[in-house]
Amino acid sequence: MQALFDQGPPAPCPAPFNLAAYVLAAADATPEKVALAIVGPHGAERWSYARLKSAVLGLAAGLGAMGLPPGSRILLRLGNGVEFPIGFLGAIAAGLVPVPTSAMLTVPEVTALAAEVEPAAILAGPNVALPEGCAAPVLDVHAQRAMYDHAPTGFDLGDPDRPAYVVYTSGTSGRPRGVIHAHRAVWARRMMWEGWYGLTADDRLLHAGAFNWTYTLGTGLLDPWSIGATALIPAPGVLPAQLPLMLKRFDATLFAAAPGVYRQMLRDHPHLVLPKLRHGLSAGEKMPEATRSAWAEATGTKVYEALGMSECSTFISGSPTRPAPLPASGYPQTGRRIAVLGEDLTPVDRGQPGQLAVSRRDPGMMLGYLKAEDESADRFHGEWFLTGDMVEMAEDDAITYLGRGDDMLNAGGVRVSPLEIERALHDHPAVHEVAATEIAVKADTTVIAAFYTGEATDNEALRAFAAERLARYKQPRLYVHLDALPKNPNGKLNRRLIRETYEAAHGPA
Repeated sequence: MQALFDQGPPAPCPAPFNLAAYVLAAADATPEKVALAIVGPHGAERWSYARLKSAVLGLAAGLGAMGLPPGSRILLRLGNGVEFPIGFLGAIAAGLVPVPTSAMLTVPEVTALAAEVEPAAILAGPNVALPEGCAAPVLDVHAQRAMYDHAPTGFDLGDPDRPAYVVYTSGTSGRPRGVIHAHRAVWARRMMWEGWYGLTADDRLLHAGAFNWTYTLGTGLLDPWSIGATALIPAPGVLPAQLPLMLKRFDATLFAAAPGVYRQMLRDHPHLVLPKLRHGLSAGEKMPEATRSAWAEATGTKVYEALGMSECSTFISGSPTRPAPLPASGYPQTGRRIAVLGEDLTPVDRGQPGQLAVSRRDPGMMLGYLKAEDESADRFHGEWFLTGDMVEMAEDDAITYLGRGDDMLNAGGVRVSPLEIERALHDHPAVHEVAATEIAVKADTTVIAAFYTGEATDNEALRAFAAERLARYKQPRLYVHLDALPKNPNGKLNRRLIRETYEAAHGPA
């Protein structure tokens, strides 16, 4: 039996359509309900659906008054404040295309990104690096908030297939790639409500990630609002050790985070009393079974994980109605069409390893990469989008994740290309060659490591050099000097051998 799953397409996206209008529809039915609470140890900043919608449409009117051409890109340089979702949805409401970015990006990183985005305007938060040499007008937080009180405009309705937003992900070429998503992408997320979350309008979902991460943006904000639930987001500065208090104090019923956050919480709180919590959600990387078991023992609740990527969000998951049998990550969500492909890019037999592929007809599939048509074409083969993830499909459709088919790294749930890290470190005068890879330092913990040749250099000097050029989550935690880097017969770095050799000599603790 072929490793192919197809239970028919989901309901088509309505037309005309606007992502922001769809996400904020609950403002008409439950205007006074809390849509968003940014929570901290000293309280919460709460926004009702009516207030949120008014601010979004006010900002949309303000952006419209600037005379920006339809479809112009708006660069978001914002932290985890309410300005982020209002800026994101306000731009979309106005027919513009927001480009959220990590607040941790350095000046060189965001300057290179802005040169590609060519933004018509920048929404900026305090203490966030801005691009150099960019002529786009910059609206600080005060200017943005002043627009919230504008007489609201209507939503810009149109073709569901037109671009709605761009999110950046590390490309296999070593350059971050802008993933262009259509307005219909949010409609496709309905398949996750039952297929992963078990989400209802009564839920209070706390997500521990940064707003710019697609996992947080979708799971933490867009999905709860689309169904009329309440989104809870930790305030800037809230540490993982403080999250149990936030979960309990603000009556969270669902919790979403990357596996590393679960590990950090359990390290400080081996026993947790969370009476309102129904279950946890995990994505970004495979959750170790030790972490899953420890969470169940500490809280009495289960964690359901999902497998996906920025180009199509999550499409395989376990759920309360259909938990995944270990060691599987989950099942294809109803409405998806996926396959497991062999080297000849045809479906393998069930139980055989292969590359996970998603139909290009999936309504959540990206439109393509920004200014990278060749790379976009390389990821598609006929009907299939090639994910690079190696999996097996069982007879009952369960999908077991086997790892990446390339050298991409995982930094706290965010994929990072080793080429990007290597290029930054190669500029150091003492470094001749460098290879970045993931190293297991504990049974359930990996870190990014940089192996280099040349002059042996003080690790702190290398860390400071990397900090000037790479966002924190991309910076290696470990630096190892070698006399030579192993390569294959074609002269290509053998990162896997570097990793295996180091781990064999040192071993995870």
